[in-house]
Amino acid sequence: MASRLPESRVAILLATYNGAPWLRDQLDSLLHQTHDNWVLYWRDDGSGDGTLAILQEFGQRAGQGRCVRLAEPPGRIGAAGSFIALLRSVCGTLAERDLVAFADQDDVWLPQKLERGIAALRSAPRDEPVLYCARQILVNDTLQHLGVSKPLSRPAGFPTALTQNVATGCTVMLNRPGARLVAASRPSTGTLHDWWAYLLVTAAGGRLIQDDEPVVLYRQHALNLVGAPASMVSRAIAALKRGPALFMTVLREHIAALLAQPELISERARAELAMLDRALRSGFWQRLAALRTPGLCRQTWPETLLFRCWFLIG
Repeated sequence: MASRLPESRVAILLATYNGAPWLRDQLDSLLHQTHDNWVLYWRDDGSGDGTLAILQEFGQRAGQGRCVRLAEPPGRIGAAGSFIALLRSVCGTLAERDLVAFADQDDVWLPQKLERGIAALRSAPRDEPVLYCARQILVNDTLQHLGVSKPLSRPAGFPTALTQNVATGCTVMLNRPGARLVAASRPSTGTLHDWWAYLLVTAAGGRLIQDDEPVVLYRQHALNLVGAPASMVSRAIAALKRGPALFMTVLREHIAALLAQPELISERARAELAMLDRALRSGFWQRLAALRTPGLCRQTWPETLLFRCWFLIG
């Protein structure tokens, strides 16, 4: 009889800040996971509501050692800073088959969320960094159904990851090599933890697994840090109103941060990043030539056209 593979322990990382209106729903959904070998690690960023009391009560319900608070570093460091701090704190405790999952304070996980992520990550080689993400059911503040997030229309990876983030953080899971890779890095200023993880894993030659099945009720409300993309038309209008400055600043910061850590990324990624960096420091024709890089596009052709215009002028 074949021996049974050891069960993966999942380190769930939760960053909180004034999440009392929604947090109980998220925590309850953890207790209803079909895969129950998990530990919740959380860091609060200075909440002034009942967030801490809710988490302390949850720790009693979850059981001894299943709800662990990270108090360091002190002060306000933002959501991305909290997630990176949590990731660094748990990486040394991960066994070979252990995994990491990001959790947002205002969502609700469907019961098979962890189970699906574990199955997908176990199908990939254990010695390379792998990031799993999935689609989401969009709901309003009271969890009423709004729709389902769009599936990918083009392959994702690198350098596509420079143009757009397709790894929604509330669905992201990492295997141990992926978690260690991100924990060892220095994220660019102002980046989001999920986008940085997607960028770094794919730039390192790792694998992205995108699950077409929704695994999370993704709550949309006025205080969302990011929220789900709106329709293509409204998203395009919003992008045009913002103009190229913000996007091009983020693009340059991502390129610079990746180039500053060449030991973490593949030789091919280093070459592509160096070429893009030179083009952005040069004129129109060098930028136009850089746009011929395979994969340097967004998910839809109108978004790609807008990206190319901004790349040329921004």
